[in-house]
Amino acid sequence: MAENKKLDRRDFIQKGARITLGASLAGIGIAAATKASAEKYVWQIDPFKCTQCGRCATDCVKNPSAVKCVHAYDLCGYCDLCGGYFKPGANKLETGAENQLCPTAAIERRFIEEPYFEFIIDEELCIGCGKCVKGCGAFGNGSLHLQIRHDLCDNCNECAIARVCPSDAISRIPASQAYIIKGNFTETQES
Repeated sequence: MAENKKLDRRDFIQKGARITLGASLAGIGIAAATKASAEKYVWQIDPFKCTQCGRCATDCVKNPSAVKCVHAYDLCGYCDLCGGYFKPGANKLETGAENQLCPTAAIERRFIEEPYFEFIIDEELCIGCGKCVKGCGAFGNGSLHLQIRHDLCDNCNECAIARVCPSDAISRIPASQAYIIKGNFTETQES
């Protein structure tokens, strides 16, 4: 009889150890599955709400800002007189700094054929001020707009720009969604 109790206790300990091990492995598996399925969120600017207030350049925690100008080429008219490139009332349609709207010369103007030009954004120089975007919308078709570059953004829990955005154009979206881009296409999100 004493021998039976000893075996029962041993069986009890072995079964308890197996149950504990199984529960631990199941917990680890559930935690891993939850982490894998938990979607990452990123900050994004809705170009249809953005008013180009200039706060993206001044209020971002990054210097220069993680906000950059994006060009929707399929909307662009490739105009000789680009409202996003030239200052209003520019004396000449020349590429001199005195005629450019961008304070950092982040927009490169390339001749295609008379009277068409292509405008390329140099993201290294772009500070996200939105001056070109405002000019393009005022005197053009709005092919320039601002976006938060996710590869540059710290993805702060509370975006400093979103807090001060007067048009509430910045929100968190799932990282799997594409950037909101004006025009007939969307740029897929980089993971």
